[in-house]
Amino acid sequence: MTRKKIKLAYIRDDSSRKATFKKRKNGLMKKVKELSILCGIDASAIVYSHYDTKPEVGPNPDVTRRIITRFKQMQEMDKRKNMLNQESILRQHIVKVEEQLKKQNKENQEKEIMIQSMYRSLPADCLQNLSGTDLNGLLLSIEKSIEAIEEEMQEA
Repeated sequence: MTRKKIKLAYIRDDSSRKATFKKRKNGLMKKVKELSILCGIDASAIVYSHYDTKPEVGPNPDVTRRIITRFKQMQEMDKRKNMLNQESILRQHIVKVEEQLKKQNKENQEKEIMIQSMYRSLPADCLQNLSGTDLNGLLLSIEKSIEAIEEEMQEA
């Protein structure tokens, strides 16, 4: 049986929201346990909710204590090395997009130089000597080139 795609939106009905939360939380805890077993690592999840006064710790509270203790004993530099905040994520994304832009600009310059050299190499009266079929073929070729350039511009 295939699952249908669900719309991610806030569930307004309180009882339905609570039931969904409970099912999803249990699924999350199961996945954490599977990850721990399959990969042979210490993995844990801590879930706070409006429905319980205490946070849910799983799948094994002893493992969670061991992970937190190990994290607290780490040096500050090691802790920060793998932590990301929104600002650093955005900076990384900006650098990546800027590199893509530079690459695209370089490709565009190369294509522009190629097009200009092609036009310079054509004699002025060259189009007058072409037949209607040849002109249609040239027009089709130009239109395809324009479409390809527009697609590349939209992707970038």
